[in-house]
Amino acid sequence: MNRLRIYWKIMLLAFGLVLFSLLIGGVVMIGSVSSLKEDSLRDKLTTTAETVANLPSIAEHIDDPQAADSISPVANKIKILNNVDYIVVLDMNRKRLSHPLSNRIGTTFQGEDADAAFAEHMYVSKVRGEQGVGLRAFVPIMNQKHEQVGVVVVGGLMPTFLELIPEQKRSIIVTILLSLSFGMFGSAMLARHLKREMYNLEPHEIASMYHEHTAAFQAMHEGVIAIDKNERITIFNERAKQIFDVKQDVVDQYIRDVIPGTRLPEMLELTVPILNHELLIGGTLIWSNRIPIIDQGVTMGAIAIFQDRTEVTRMAEELTGVREYVNALRAQNHEHMNKMHTVAGLIQLGKHDEALHYLFEVSDQQEELTKFIQEHFEDDGVAGLLLGKVSRGKELDIEVSIDPKSILKRFPYSLDRHDIVLLIGNLIENAFDALATSPVEQKTVFISVEHDDEWFSILVEDNGCGMSEETKQHILEHGFSTKQGEHRGMGLYLLSAILLKGHGELRCDTTEGLGTAMEIIFPMREDV
Repeated sequence: MNRLRIYWKIMLLAFGLVLFSLLIGGVVMIGSVSSLKEDSLRDKLTTTAETVANLPSIAEHIDDPQAADSISPVANKIKILNNVDYIVVLDMNRKRLSHPLSNRIGTTFQGEDADAAFAEHMYVSKVRGEQGVGLRAFVPIMNQKHEQVGVVVVGGLMPTFLELIPEQKRSIIVTILLSLSFGMFGSAMLARHLKREMYNLEPHEIASMYHEHTAAFQAMHEGVIAIDKNERITIFNERAKQIFDVKQDVVDQYIRDVIPGTRLPEMLELTVPILNHELLIGGTLIWSNRIPIIDQGVTMGAIAIFQDRTEVTRMAEELTGVREYVNALRAQNHEHMNKMHTVAGLIQLGKHDEALHYLFEVSDQQEELTKFIQEHFEDDGVAGLLLGKVSRGKELDIEVSIDPKSILKRFPYSLDRHDIVLLIGNLIENAFDALATSPVEQKTVFISVEHDDEWFSILVEDNGCGMSEETKQHILEHGFSTKQGEHRGMGLYLLSAILLKGHGELRCDTTEGLGTAMEIIFPMREDV
């Protein structure tokens, strides 16, 4: 029932539009016929006036005292033959020498539109009288000496709108029948098409869905931008305006004009989404999910859902700091238990002096390492990370050493704690992985973090298995890894996003079977 109601509503609307168009077309057609009638009447009146003006008897007798007696019968005959309303012959004094009404013969013609005719001009004027709109043709009368001796005025009434309808009755009927037939057929086809396109929904239901969807987009905490296939913006919610500092309404504008660098138009050429991608747009770093909008195999547009990475970074800093401290404590606890087992074994063997010496030695080493890291690394997150990695290395039988020249007092201008923790942590973990399969007896990892006023560098070296040249070319690609298992190939890929953000450079020196040195360099200032 609902579908049938929609169908008839659309069909009646379309049919009403057809009738309105038919009415407009009829008016235009009658107007066109009226224009043709006017042109035809102009030609007939002008031709009749020229015929009268060129009669030799008219020019010869126009100055005679009894000219009206000879001119009036001739003019009346021509009027009847040419089916015009009147023919008036005037001498140069504007005296009427012929007229359909005999009582006006000999009177003076008062029409102001005749002035130009007495100056040898031939023309047609339009006048409005009691009987309707009429046309008057003025033609000068010239004698054999080419001197003007009078004027011929020939007039006729234009047919009215109601008079034209009976004349065009057949054409009007045929036009109406054809228009109604094709209109009804077109209305039915249009109704069927619109019903299918609107998913059999009522207009008020579509309006309600539109308002609900708009409200949902505006309420989202993430920014949402959608474009059509012509790169025009169709959705730009309030959160997106806040992130990109857009004040005005930008719907229907080109996305490249509003926000260059969104890379959203690229999705119009793709068939797969790009998820969890970091972009730097206009100085704002965002996490973006970009998805093409595809309908029946045709890309109709694209949508991007994104979040300001500043907030993500803030949460990540807290989570990363907690996680690194937890890892450091876990590793230290594990190491402490191993040391306690060693002390307990020495005591059980009766080697009390050796046990005491071992305790002092371990305590001094740990205190020295902790003091060094606290003095040289002012950020607690990075300090906790390094303590945890050193302890983790001892668990894996890997000697982790930190360059005595290392120092961390501040970060590069475009990076934060989370970025540096992510960089150092991933580089060290990759070094641990490389040493896991290495046959060398003494496994070592060397870490150096240094900076001055211009450059910031991170260096992590290992004597593990190294990399081939082919592997080296792909290490920053998303999902690429030489190790098996899920969630691999993300560490160095995340590094590439930080390199882009901080305008950094990765230098990789590796030899298969000998080890790898990974160095990352960032400018400390924007103008470097």
